[in-house]
Amino acid sequence: MSSEAKPVTIVMIEDDEGHARLIEKNIRRAGVSNEIIPFTDGTSALAHLFGSDGSGDVSASRHLLILLDLNLPDMSGVSILEKVKANPNTKRAPVVVLTTTDDEREIQRCYDLGANVYITKPVNYEGFANAIRQLGLFFSVMQIPESA
Repeated sequence: MSSEAKPVTIVMIEDDEGHARLIEKNIRRAGVSNEIIPFTDGTSALAHLFGSDGSGDVSASRHLLILLDLNLPDMSGVSILEKVKANPNTKRAPVVVLTTTDDEREIQRCYDLGANVYITKPVNYEGFANAIRQLGLFFSVMQIPESA
């Protein structure tokens, strides 16, 4: 076991390009320089996380942090969360849900499925930018566990 921190890759699953740019800009502003891999739909994000064979072995040695929007064009973020937390290679990856949905049942469901943080996107730009900057500060001190 080395105490050397492995670089964490941020996987951002967000179909709104404006939100995606805002998220990345404000994470950078908080001093986080980790690689951010953006996806605009669940299908391509899951292909990246689980590989072409769908096993997830491709993510076994990755240190991942997943930023997940719940409202995607091809599938719900909740089903992505379910798949990520059900796979032994990705189940320990922290998942931050970033969404406009503030439905109490949806929030509960995400935490029940293993989401680590649930953030409702503030409607105004400044509130959203501020929330993401704070999230970036959180990322800079966060410890990510080995996958399995």
